[in-house]
Amino acid sequence: MMGGSILPISMHTRCGAKFLLPFSTSRFSSPFTHGSRGNRGLIQTLALVDHCRLRNIKRLKLFTTRAQPLTEDLVEGERSNTSISGDSIRKRFLEFYAARGHKVLASSSLVPEDPTVLLTIAGMLQFKPIFLGKVPREVPRAATSQRCIRTNDIDNVGRTSRHQTFFEMLGNFSFGDYFKHDAIKWAWELSTVEFGLPADRLWISVYEEDDEAFAIWHDEIGIPANRIVRLGKEDNFWTSGPTGPCGPCSEIYYDFQTERGYSDVDLGDDVRFMEFYNLVFMQYNRKDDGSLEPLKQKNIDTGLGLERLARILQQVPNNYETDLMFPIIQKASELACVSYSLSNESTKTHLRIIGDHMRAIVYLISDGVYPSNIGRGYVVRRLIRRTVRTGRLLGIKGNGMGDLEGAFLPVLAEEVIKLSTDIDSDVKTRSSRILDELKREELRFVSTLERGEKLLEQMLADALSRARMDGTVPCLSGKDAFLLYDTYGFPVEITKEVADECGVGIDMDSFDVEMENQRRQSQAAHNTVKLSVETGSELAESIPDTEFLGYSTLSSKAVVEGLLVKGKPVGQVTEGNEVEVLLDRTPFYAESGGQIGDHGFLYAMESGNGREAVVEIRDVQKSLGNKYIHKGKVTKGHLDLGLEIEAEVNASLRQGAKVHHTATHLLQAALKQVIGQETSQAGSLVAFDRLRFDFNFSRSLREDELMEIERLVNQWIGDATLLETKVMPLADAKKAGAIAMFGEKYGEQVRVVDVPGVSMELCGGTHVSNTSEIRGFKIISEQGIASGIRRIEAVAGDAFIDYVCTRDNYLKQLCSTLKVNAEDVTTRVNNLLKDVREARNEVSAARAKAAIYKASSITSNAVTVGSSTKTRVLVESMEDMEADALKSAAEYLIDRLGDPAAVVLGSCPDGKRVSLIAAFSPGVVSVGIEAGKFIGAIAKLCGGRGGGRPNMAQAGGTEPGKLVEALEKAREELESRLS
Repeated sequence: MMGGSILPISMHTRCGAKFLLPFSTSRFSSPFTHGSRGNRGLIQTLALVDHCRLRNIKRLKLFTTRAQPLTEDLVEGERSNTSISGDSIRKRFLEFYAARGHKVLASSSLVPEDPTVLLTIAGMLQFKPIFLGKVPREVPRAATSQRCIRTNDIDNVGRTSRHQTFFEMLGNFSFGDYFKHDAIKWAWELSTVEFGLPADRLWISVYEEDDEAFAIWHDEIGIPANRIVRLGKEDNFWTSGPTGPCGPCSEIYYDFQTERGYSDVDLGDDVRFMEFYNLVFMQYNRKDDGSLEPLKQKNIDTGLGLERLARILQQVPNNYETDLMFPIIQKASELACVSYSLSNESTKTHLRIIGDHMRAIVYLISDGVYPSNIGRGYVVRRLIRRTVRTGRLLGIKGNGMGDLEGAFLPVLAEEVIKLSTDIDSDVKTRSSRILDELKREELRFVSTLERGEKLLEQMLADALSRARMDGTVPCLSGKDAFLLYDTYGFPVEITKEVADECGVGIDMDSFDVEMENQRRQSQAAHNTVKLSVETGSELAESIPDTEFLGYSTLSSKAVVEGLLVKGKPVGQVTEGNEVEVLLDRTPFYAESGGQIGDHGFLYAMESGNGREAVVEIRDVQKSLGNKYIHKGKVTKGHLDLGLEIEAEVNASLRQGAKVHHTATHLLQAALKQVIGQETSQAGSLVAFDRLRFDFNFSRSLREDELMEIERLVNQWIGDATLLETKVMPLADAKKAGAIAMFGEKYGEQVRVVDVPGVSMELCGGTHVSNTSEIRGFKIISEQGIASGIRRIEAVAGDAFIDYVCTRDNYLKQLCSTLKVNAEDVTTRVNNLLKDVREARNEVSAARAKAAIYKASSITSNAVTVGSSTKTRVLVESMEDMEADALKSAAEYLIDRLGDPAAVVLGSCPDGKRVSLIAAFSPGVVSVGIEAGKFIGAIAKLCGGRGGGRPNMAQAGGTEPGKLVEALEKAREELESRLS
């Protein structure tokens, strides 16, 4: 096979033979298949002589193919112009727009603040509230280089020249400032003057009805009409959804094949054209009836793909071979002992997948996204598993450098980190955390692959067994095939190849349904930015930001600036109704930074000091920028718009929040001191009665570590240290060593909360003035909540006192019950447990004796089957016998009946559940009937499952009424197969 040999991979199956796991292809397009169906079955059993360290080739596990072995040192082919580096392109873009009055802003995190979007998928996302008019613009125009993640086209990564999961989007934005003329003029100047792209290679697309944009390009810029293409809504009209901001687009394309002329031009031809700059003219609002109305504030939102422009300027054949990604590919080639330039297209595709995915993985973990089975964690886990799978397909074993038990992802991640300086400088400071997480996840997945092998074997065995029992054609369900693909990393074509060897088909139609469901969910989750012009935006224009007074007071007078009932503005709210109240000023803290919103009351006063209206506030949220929404219920009277009220925070609950928030800062400081400075916050909750703190760490904390953390926090509480709070520029705060919380967005001025000598953090929450106010701190629990993420729950202040007193009462009751002192409770409980274990053993022994006695009475019920090899078969119901006694009976019977013999027993211990056991002698196992697989199929008839060794296996079920039927099926199956 051109470009690489394939090692045979063998596994034992139910069909009694070994089968091979080759790398093959099928009709299903996936990241693991290349070529045509005719490539199936290309299996070479040649042992590879590898000049890259491996001398004695052993049979490898699943997916260990070797792509194109080298007989000389790795030599990459001559590559084109890379003098214009990706970093310099980014720098020149930002400088170009900075010179034109744009404020250069930093890239936001890959974890967006927007709850409607899973990951940051576009450069405009951080400006969405401005585009909606929910927050005032801080600058009229801005420029960014935004890190983005998209996985909706993941199957195209590596196959096309341009698809990526991670990319940088260069963008210039106008918030009601300049519009089409300047956006088009500067985009053209940037492309042709700043970067020197040949004007005759650039094509323009405009929306078919946007005559204004066409005229600017043609009449003012001078683009010939035959190089301006009008496209329809699907291509060139940007919308955020059924309603909301929208507008026409104009795009700049680069022509790689100008010799093909101007006739029959299709800008969608990826071979000839590549779009690299997209200009969105956000000028309309689509209403509920579908009509368009002009936006009061017209905006510009652009995106220029850094990797795409780098490909053009560096004159390389695809985005992957630019200097932004190619060093990662080179390192992967080295680990796989292949030459990228000399490899076939299949091998190159695998290397490109690795190069792309490694960037996405590293930046996601750097931004605090850890592998898990849900949400963002699922995205990074999926990318890691695809990369591991692909590396194994290339033949990378272990860490690729001789350690067969090691991991290769950290080696590749180091290359990404080297390239990160101008993208995100924080990646280097988080490098040890990134490398540790990658190593842990890769090694865990390798183990998963091995479990997947065994699961596939069991699935095929079950399919064959079912087919024999039902008289049907053996078939593996699409759901099972998808489970192997999605959870265990098995490409469906390999599962199909293995199944074919055993005469088992696959329901590919249902597999495709499962795959399509996942793809649809992925696209819905990862590639939609929802924008809508909401009713609340009308309030944004008329109501100023709320003035927060809560750092210095818990009560104040305020004016009701807005009232909302079920999201709609009203002028009055009467008793019994839920309401959302907007005030001009407030002492109430709105939920943010992990701290929940204050509770309390709003009072409207009458002239005689009687209370005309009372509103009980149960939550406070920030919305529409910096406007505080007080959520509650009118419990007396009525509340009117424009009324002056008295706002009063519940002081005891606020104190609980302050105590727990400051305790959270002390907890983080203690964690860094006890388990290492690399640990950092991954989430938190500050409630009135408890705190929850999530942090990155790879293992559970030992008891001595938890005790030391508690000791440190309580020591700092006892030190009675005065807190210092100050507002300063963000740069000064970071220089002073203040810790920024992950996921929080900070302005140029920040609030710093300092516990001198212990903790300094950027924090807008409420805190005690002296650590002694916390009174005490106690950890309630410590547990893992995701891969590499731990959670501590703790109490402080009054909640700490309540917790300790309650636990002390429990201990007193226990001491009274056991009639011992507190210090003797442990010894007494251990002695009681020992007595219980001994009593259970005695009961178990008595049951075993009774079972054997009962078994001896049914030995004569065994029947003999088979003419040449006579086998004794005994299938009986043992009524209500417990599972352990059932096992003793089966062991006794198999010894009494001799070899060959097969025993299947069943019982209903409590009338609600079924117990089954199969015991087969060596002579029965030798003809291919294994107890584990046999009893598992029988148990399904009783609504259960089970398994075990070939000679002895147990199972359970939930349908006692079907036990007789199941035992009869077992008898028929044994007699049939042993005859």
